[in-house]
Amino acid sequence: MTSAIPLRALPETGTNSLLASTRESAGVQLRGVVKDYGTTRVLHGVDLDVAPGEFVSLLGPSGCGKTTALRVLAGLEHASGGEVRIGGRDVSGVPTNKRDIGMVFQSYSLFPHLRVLENTAFGLRRRGVGSTEARRRAGDALDLVGLGHLADRYAHQLSGGQQQRVALARAIVTEPRVLLLDEPLSALDAKVRVQLRDEIRRIQLRLGMTTVFVTHDQEEALAVSDRVAVMGAGRILQVGSPEDLYLRPASAEVAAFVGTSSLVPGVVSGDTVEVWGRHLPLLSPAADGPSDVFVRPENVRIVGADDEGVDAVVETSTFLGSVRRSMLRVSDGTVVHVQHAAETRLTPGMPLRVRVDDVPVLARVAAESPAP
Repeated sequence: MTSAIPLRALPETGTNSLLASTRESAGVQLRGVVKDYGTTRVLHGVDLDVAPGEFVSLLGPSGCGKTTALRVLAGLEHASGGEVRIGGRDVSGVPTNKRDIGMVFQSYSLFPHLRVLENTAFGLRRRGVGSTEARRRAGDALDLVGLGHLADRYAHQLSGGQQQRVALARAIVTEPRVLLLDEPLSALDAKVRVQLRDEIRRIQLRLGMTTVFVTHDQEEALAVSDRVAVMGAGRILQVGSPEDLYLRPASAEVAAFVGTSSLVPGVVSGDTVEVWGRHLPLLSPAADGPSDVFVRPENVRIVGADDEGVDAVVETSTFLGSVRRSMLRVSDGTVVHVQHAAETRLTPGMPLRVRVDDVPVLARVAAESPAP
C-alpha cells in the first residue's frame, strides 16, 4: 500500500522557473472526431472545446471512448475522421512529440536505472537543454510537487504516490501548452488519491495550464474540474460544470452515471411530474403518463408519521462519517436511498415515512431499459 504524503504549500512568489514562465496555454478543439478499429467505431463524431487554462475531465464508464479520445488528442492514435486543433492549429497529422503536450499515464513509466532528478529532466535533455539548466528546471518541478528532497532516489525507493508525483513533474517540466492525464490516480489507495488529485488541481491553477483529465471516478471529476464531459458509447452526452451535471443532467444516462439516484414511479402531466403525492417541476420535457423519476438521496426527507409522504421500511443503513446513507423499501416496493444526519440512526425493519423535496427532477418513460 502506498503511504500518505504530506501536502506542501506551493510558493507564492520567488525563483521557481515554472511559476515564472510566461508561456501561454493553448486551447484544444476536437471537431467531429471519429475513430474506427477495423469495422468497429469507438468514437462517433466527438466535438469538444477546451479553453486556454481550463481543466476539463472526460468522464465515463470503461469502454465509453474517453481514453481513445485522449490518445487521439495526444497523437498516439490517428483519427479516422474529423480534426484535432491545439492553439488554433490543426495537428491531426502532427506527431506526438511536435504537439507541445505533456502526458501522465496510469502507469508511472519511470526509468528504473535513473534517479528521480534524471527521470524528471529526461524530456528536457531530449529537447537539447543543457545538463545544468535541465537539472535546475527539473529541481524546480520536483519542488513544485513536493519531492525536491527525494531527487537522488531511484523509482523503487518511492511509494506509488511519490512515483506519480515524479511522473507529473516530468510532464510539466517542459512547460507544455497542454497537459493530458490518463487516469493517473487509479493505481493509488484512497487517501493518496484524494491528496494527489487536489495537488494536481492546485498546480494546474498555479501554472494556468490547459488540462484534459480522463477518469471513470465521478467524485474525482466533479472535485477538480472546471467542466466535465460525460461520455457514453463513443459520444459526448453532456458537457457542463460539475454543478450543472449533478443538478441538471441532460439525459437519463447522465443522471444515472453522475451521482447516486433512485428511480421512483411518477406520472408526468405537462411540465410537472407527480411523485408520492407531490408535483415536482421537470428538468426537461417528458411524455405525459407513467414515468420513472430520478431522485437524489439528499432530496428524500424523513418526516413524521402524520405528515405528507409515503410509508417505508428500512433495509440497510450505512455510516459515512458526517452523514448516513440508508436504503428504504417504500410501500409500493420501490427501493430508494436517503441521505440523512449521522445522528439519526436507523435499523433494519424500522418503519418510517418519507417524502421527496420540491426540486426539479428528470423523468423518462416508465419501464424503459436502465441507463448504462
